[in-house]
Amino acid sequence: MKKILTLFILSLASVALMAYNKKSATTQADYLNSVKVTFLSWFSGSTKISYERAFPNIDQSGEICASLICAGYDKYKNNPLGFTVRYGHKFFIADNNKLALRGLYLRPELIYSHYYYDSQADGSRTLANMGAAIATVGYQYMYKRFLVDGWFGGGYAFGNESDTGYHHGFELWHWFGKYNPNIAMSFSIRLGVCF
Repeated sequence: MKKILTLFILSLASVALMAYNKKSATTQADYLNSVKVTFLSWFSGSTKISYERAFPNIDQSGEICASLICAGYDKYKNNPLGFTVRYGHKFFIADNNKLALRGLYLRPELIYSHYYYDSQADGSRTLANMGAAIATVGYQYMYKRFLVDGWFGGGYAFGNESDTGYHHGFELWHWFGKYNPNIAMSFSIRLGVCF
């Protein structure tokens, strides 16, 4: 898992730097709205769809994401059923030749995850009810009407955690031989279309 996380962070950084250094003039239309699907979320047991609206005069945007937990591959074999809701407000870093939904950004984010699952200890239906307040850094690249949004970050988690530490919107810290139910980590890639 550490290797995957490191590879993901390095890939995101290299794509962001390559895209950031391309300062060529563009005649691309500047869209203010996008709908995105979280890439590979289906493989983690849920389907995540988000809507983002840009506020171009202040280089910011707001994004809300809803997730249906059970609409995907059940990797922990614990039959989860529930939902996740998250809101993030992006602060885009100033860039020459900037489009409203493109660029490097910082994003504070609130996440709420509520679902039932089969406990690994005794098989009974158990409630996982968690929240998190995290800060992420990411890069959103737009080509014509299509965009790719990648990020990583961490913050504080609270609530009733699951056996696995995975809450379909963030993971609890379980790396380097240590487990901490109050540290939330999040990283992903979203693919979308602008309008």
